[in-house]
Amino acid sequence: MKLDPFYPIVDSSTWVARLVPLGVKLLQLRIKDVEDENRLQQEISAARKVCERHGCQLIVNDYWQLAIDEACDFVHLGQEDLEGADLDAIRRAGLRLGVSTHDGDELETALSADPDYIALGPVFPTSSKSLKWEPQGVAKVTGWKRQVGDLPLVAIGGITLERAVEVLQSGADSIAVISDVTRNPDPEQRTRDWIGQTRR
Repeated sequence: MKLDPFYPIVDSSTWVARLVPLGVKLLQLRIKDVEDENRLQQEISAARKVCERHGCQLIVNDYWQLAIDEACDFVHLGQEDLEGADLDAIRRAGLRLGVSTHDGDELETALSADPDYIALGPVFPTSSKSLKWEPQGVAKVTGWKRQVGDLPLVAIGGITLERAVEVLQSGADSIAVISDVTRNPDPEQRTRDWIGQTRR
């Protein structure tokens, strides 16, 4: 399986509607701190419709049951979410699985779940969420790519457009991007620039 090299992560269907029509082909919807299941379902459903219309694969973070209900393409799980998830149900529904990793033990746990891709981070210092792990650096990306072989490796954490080529050349198959797009003064143009840079 091949992942698009540009993998934005956004927190609402509004962002999906802004960015996907620009040519985004892989995107994660990561909604935190929302308890209302109806609202979550509406957000995922709205995002899926936009993605379907524009040929973009939608990855839903955490909410695997809703992702199944809405027939999304992928579920992405953090280590703490793996235990409570029904991986067989996710597979039976035809969804693919991505798993977050931060160290060697987590990589082993992730690989035991037979994922479709592994995410490694943070590669650089990041402001998107507070993590107990130190930045890994691009050398770690190279080492992990060697370990996972043909399994796609997603690099995440503090990666700007200016660092994209270096990260891809270090072995990442795809780069997950949050603040470099969503906190940019012109998110649409930044998205176009990312697409242009990563699909050369």
